[in-house]
Amino acid sequence: MDVILRYDVPKLGRAGQAVNVKDGYARNYLLPRGLAEKASKENLARVAAELKRRALAEAKEREACQALAARLAEISVTIARKAGDDDKLFGSVTNLDISKALEKDGFAIDKKKILLDQPIRQLGIFNVDVALHPDVTASLRVWVVRE
Repeated sequence: MDVILRYDVPKLGRAGQAVNVKDGYARNYLLPRGLAEKASKENLARVAAELKRRALAEAKEREACQALAARLAEISVTIARKAGDDDKLFGSVTNLDISKALEKDGFAIDKKKILLDQPIRQLGIFNVDVALHPDVTASLRVWVVRE
């Protein structure tokens, strides 16, 4: 049976692609879950228009994320923490702390998008990556200073 995939299906194809699958797989899995539609001229045209609309929306989102990445590259965030004599922090600075500091500066960025391998545990200047989009990653400068 020829079907048009509405979403990416692992090991089968990408959204908008027309594929030939066995009848039982289409009837029992793909069609009931809304992952695919029967291939027809009307469905092909509608899916092509939907893919074009998705591509435009994703391009706009990518442009917005690139603009935000440029703004983040220009700023730096300062976080004050208590520290000992050897510049080690009593505690640590996590992605949640960085997210809250960014909110004070007017940037609403989810803590999950701030990529820290390990929490920051000493005073200094650190470059932290922020994944704004699958294709766009910004670099943010974080200053950890003594309170």
